[in-house]
Amino acid sequence: MTANAAPGVAVRLEEHGASGLVARVTIANPGKLNIVNRALMGELLAASGRLAVTAGLRAVVLTGEGATAFIGGADIGEMAELDAATAKDFITLLHRVCDGLRRLPVPVIARIDGYALGAGLEIAASCDLRIASERAIFGMPEVRVGIPSVIEAALLPALIGWGRTRRLLLTGESISAAEALRWGLVERIVPAAELDGAVATMLDAILACGGNALRLQKELICYWEDHTITEAVERGIGSFAAAWDSDEPRRLMRGFLDAKRRKRGGATPS
Repeated sequence: MTANAAPGVAVRLEEHGASGLVARVTIANPGKLNIVNRALMGELLAASGRLAVTAGLRAVVLTGEGATAFIGGADIGEMAELDAATAKDFITLLHRVCDGLRRLPVPVIARIDGYALGAGLEIAASCDLRIASERAIFGMPEVRVGIPSVIEAALLPALIGWGRTRRLLLTGESISAAEALRWGLVERIVPAAELDGAVATMLDAILACGGNALRLQKELICYWEDHTITEAVERGIGSFAAAWDSDEPRRLMRGFLDAKRRKRGGATPS
């Protein structure tokens, strides 16, 4: 997409043989660090809604177009015109975007190259896994333009702890990819030229797992975040039993045991 092209959200479905579908979702706002305005938020929310009911979907990769930014934030030009009522509508829409990604029934990987600031970091935090290039930059600069960091900024303490969250939110400073990795904000950083390869490796690991098991696991993780340990354990017991509603456990366990027997049978005695 060129700098003169209209902003938009592109969704591409890729066939991975018998493993199913992977969705590539790209946010593009050329020349503006892929910042999200109301229109882009609406597109991304609609895309998440469609993907949530896409049969055979196994994973989603979310990225920003180009090498300059993942998502550079929310559109300050739009926010500068808000009042108390429209501000609530604006931030509620952004929350619905984040929550839509967070509640997708399959793993979501944030592929981060360049800036992930404000709304961009909140959207990244809403994904299950974050893989970044070494040139990525992370920050929550809202207090520097007169507003607090809200909505999915509330996910940050669980990722990086309260002290580091306070540092980001109360100073508005940015951190490097290396520091983000040390903090636990991202799962992996690689040179920019290796970013797609690192994402592919993570996808391979996901696609090697049972599709039904992953959906059950994703649902449990979302539940665990909002409930007590006792409730989380109880829900997990039910989810474990529900796994046997399909043939996936029997099929994959038989494959595991057969492979183990073949390996044992082919071993040379010492």
